[in-house]
Amino acid sequence: MSDTLRAGIIGAGFIGTVHAHAVRAAGSTVQRVVASTPQRTAAAASRLGAQTGADSVRELIEADDVDVVHVCTPNSLHLDLASRAIEAGKPVICEKPLAVRLADAGLLADRAAAAGVVASVPFVYRFYPGVRAIRSRVAAGEGGPLHLMHGSYLQDWQVAGAPAGWRGEHGEGGEFRAFADIGVHWCDLVEFVSGQRIAQLSARTTGSGAQTTMQFTTDRGVSGSVVVSQVAAGHKNGLILALDGFDASYRFDQENPETVRISNAAETRVLHRGSPGLSPRQSILPPGHPQGYQDCFNAFVADTYAAIGGDTPDGLPTFADGLRAARLTDAVVTSSQSSTWVEVPS
Repeated sequence: MSDTLRAGIIGAGFIGTVHAHAVRAAGSTVQRVVASTPQRTAAAASRLGAQTGADSVRELIEADDVDVVHVCTPNSLHLDLASRAIEAGKPVICEKPLAVRLADAGLLADRAAAAGVVASVPFVYRFYPGVRAIRSRVAAGEGGPLHLMHGSYLQDWQVAGAPAGWRGEHGEGGEFRAFADIGVHWCDLVEFVSGQRIAQLSARTTGSGAQTTMQFTTDRGVSGSVVVSQVAAGHKNGLILALDGFDASYRFDQENPETVRISNAAETRVLHRGSPGLSPRQSILPPGHPQGYQDCFNAFVADTYAAIGGDTPDGLPTFADGLRAARLTDAVVTSSQSSTWVEVPS
């Protein structure tokens, strides 16, 4: 393996482009890329700044000049492609959901662990400085014991019957696509920030899979709820997380990520990213220079590459976290279909 990691990217849509930017931000090289057709591969190699296109997935994964594989394809392909990368002994970054079926997500997590390769999943909202600030305060008990967790993740790209594309197909998890696509991000974030696990949940999915409402309790008895929708007019990427303790509450809004809100009975404070106490490592830019989604993705890829180099970055989301998301999705499906509360395996 070279000193500078050389990435191979499978899939060249929106998210593949985000990955390519993050690879370069990490000081690494987009070595090879492959898309669904030779013509798209050639165009993607130019657009993503790759050294070359690959004639096939197999060529990219097995190439001696590819050190790490990025899987940026539709969901149904994740199991096969990530498995091939693991079998080749390559570290892999795989988009979520890790697999369409829970059993397949378990296979991938087991295979990565058995092979001893670094395998991560882009739960990148963990990398906002405000998220880390709330997490550290909750861990320190500053707001007292938590008693309520709530929030939403709202988008509007399917308003007025707009097509869901491949995400709406049965084999891609279309019947529960909103939760599998974005709801798992919220759940990952609430568990990451609170340090607690969702233990039981009751969910209902409507709108042909475009909307899910969920109530839950955690392994420490805290109640919570979340609304997930991709048909919420006027909401572009509205992930909101709120944690209420007995002495203070915390609120993070992904569309306004430069601040977090901390409230108690006497006052509400707005903590800016440049405030004392925020992780300087997560603050890439000076205060007043807004950081956003791509910056978080850059930090995630940089941490993955650091792990490949032998470091142990705090909070790196791995295939184990991807499996956790698959378990939550499976529980949501079961609850929605049975109209019952469902236990979530820990």
